[in-house]
Amino acid sequence: MTGRARGSRRALHALHAEWTKLRTVPSTALLAPALAVLVAAVGAAVTGTVDTAHCATPAGCMEDTPKLALSGVQVGQVAAVVLGVLAVGGEYAAGTITATLAAVPGRITVLAAKAAVVAGLVAAAGTAGVLASLAAGRGILPGNGFTAANGYPPLSLADGPTARAAAGTVLYLVLVALLALGAGTVLREQAAAISAVLALLWIVPVLVRLVGDDAWQERLSKAAPMTAGLAVQATRGVDRLPIGPWQGLGVLAAYTAAALLAGGAVFAARDA
Repeated sequence: MTGRARGSRRALHALHAEWTKLRTVPSTALLAPALAVLVAAVGAAVTGTVDTAHCATPAGCMEDTPKLALSGVQVGQVAAVVLGVLAVGGEYAAGTITATLAAVPGRITVLAAKAAVVAGLVAAAGTAGVLASLAAGRGILPGNGFTAANGYPPLSLADGPTARAAAGTVLYLVLVALLALGAGTVLREQAAAISAVLALLWIVPVLVRLVGDDAWQERLSKAAPMTAGLAVQATRGVDRLPIGPWQGLGVLAAYTAAALLAGGAVFAARDA
C-alpha cells in the first residue's frame, strides 16, 4: 500500500471516529437539532412582532424581510459555538483525548476530521433552520402587512438576494462553529472557550456602538466578526452597509482561519 493510500485510510478512519463520537455523545448529539429549532423559532417569533402599523405607509417601512426572518441566527449561533467547542473540549474534559491520539497519531489529521464533521453537521442543521425560518416568514409576513402589493414579495429562494442571505447565513453558522473549534483547541477549557467566542461575537458590537466618532465606529464595525459576518443577510440598502455582504463574511472567515491555525499549532506542539 502506498503512502498516499495509507494517508487516505487514516483520514477516513479519523472522520468515521469523529462522526461516531459527535452523534453518540448526548451533549453534542442534541446541539444540531437545537441549533435548527432556535434559528427557526426565534426567527419566527421576531418576525411575528414586526408589522407595518408603525410606519406612515406600509411601503414606507422599507423592512428587510429576509433578514428579519433569519434573525434567529443570532441566538442559534450559541448552539453552533457550544458544538464547536465540545467537539474538542469534551474530550479534554473526559480525558479521552489520549485514546483519540493513540488511535490516530496525526494531530492535524484529528483536528481536520473534527473540523469536517462539525462543519457538515452545522451546515445540515443550519440549512434546516434557515429553510424553516423562511417558510415561517413567508406565512407570517403577509398577515403583518408585508404583502406584494405593499412592495414586499413573498420570501423565495428564487429571489437572488434572498438566496444569498439564506446561503450566507448557513455559511455564517459553519464559520462560527469552526471558530469555536479553534478556540476550544487552543484553550481546552470548555467554559473559557465558549465565553471567549460569545464575547467576541456579542460584546464587540456593543463596544463598537459606544465609540463616539462615526468614522471609527464604521471602521470597527467592518472588523467585528458578527456585525461583518451578518452583513450577508442584507437584501436592502446594501450600498449603505459598512461592509459588503460577501466581504463581511470574509472577515469572519479570516477570524475562523486564524483560530484554526492557532489551534493546529498549539495542538501539534503540546503533549496531549
